[in-house]
Amino acid sequence: MTTNLSGKVAIVTGSSRGIGKAIAEQLASLGAKVVVNYSSSRKKADEVVKSIQEKGGEAIALKADIGNISDLENLFAGTIRAFGKLDILVNNAGLMVNKPLLEVTEADFDQHFAINAKGTFFACQLAMKHMEKEGRIVNLSTSVNGQMIPSYSVYAGTKGAVEQFTRQLAKEFGPKQITINAVAPGPVNTELFTFGKSEQQIEGIKKLNAFNRIGEPEDITDVIAFLVSKQSQWITGQTIRVNGGFI
Repeated sequence: MTTNLSGKVAIVTGSSRGIGKAIAEQLASLGAKVVVNYSSSRKKADEVVKSIQEKGGEAIALKADIGNISDLENLFAGTIRAFGKLDILVNNAGLMVNKPLLEVTEADFDQHFAINAKGTFFACQLAMKHMEKEGRIVNLSTSVNGQMIPSYSVYAGTKGAVEQFTRQLAKEFGPKQITINAVAPGPVNTELFTFGKSEQQIEGIKKLNAFNRIGEPEDITDVIAFLVSKQSQWITGQTIRVNGGFI
């Protein structure tokens, strides 16, 4: 069954690059009107919007620091002004700076939790206020949460919170027939992932999953496209590990 998102309006946070960009483009290709959110790179966000428009889709770029509640409120208000409603929220924006325990500062901790956890939580709160019935929410987590990897403690902690938000909020969204799920990617071939890694390191990472390759953004976006479709109406409160058998 082909996914059809015609008439739907989607916010994808942190969608000027990487997985977020791929999600925005995928949802637009399926007919959704997409809000491309960015925090600093207006040029990259505009490039995503242009790419969508050139393929016949509809999109706008809106700036918002996801860790700032006022910015989040403006993002949702701007979406309603532009498109009149909201059907889909993909909480993709995130921060990942990995450090050993003894090197983590209070600022590192606060910044990670502000963007990854606080931002996701209050975006869900705003979705409760503004989202149409039978809406869809997808929160991005990480397959790192199933591993024990030195230097990932703060990042993994934030994503553990995201998974619990997803689970605990499911019944609150239920009366509006809104589903909320999390997708936890493994290693994905993006600039963010490959930056600073040697070819030898990447080859080693490939061997950690069942298919001996790094995931591609499309591996993640295909699952998200399903989760925001009508066909996923009986799935909520779940975390789906999309990692090729990484864990």
